[in-house]
Amino acid sequence: MAIHHAAAGEVVDLHPLGEALREARTVAIVKSDAFEVIRLIVHAGKEIEPHKVPGPIMLHCLEGRVALGLADRSLELLAGQWIYLDGGAEHSVKGVEDSSLVLTILFVR
Repeated sequence: MAIHHAAAGEVVDLHPLGEALREARTVAIVKSDAFEVIRLIVHAGKEIEPHKVPGPIMLHCLEGRVALGLADRSLELLAGQWIYLDGGAEHSVKGVEDSSLVLTILFVR
């Protein structure tokens, strides 16, 4: 089955998932030649190991709380907060609470 990606002009619902967050999984929202947007689900206690991507990324925490590990520090990203990271910046993400985030990756050319 093909994954549905949003089309240009299509409205995407990004409201907090509430109770449904417990069973939610990460889903791609849209992917183009220039960028990709993903609804990233990170459950409490789960970690996305340190990694880096070539292009800049942005993380917007919709609900929950995650610990973001950066090369020079760690910080918490709370619901309603947003962060930008330069391309190539190593980072990890750990769920402090069940969390839903919008991840945007810009592709470098």
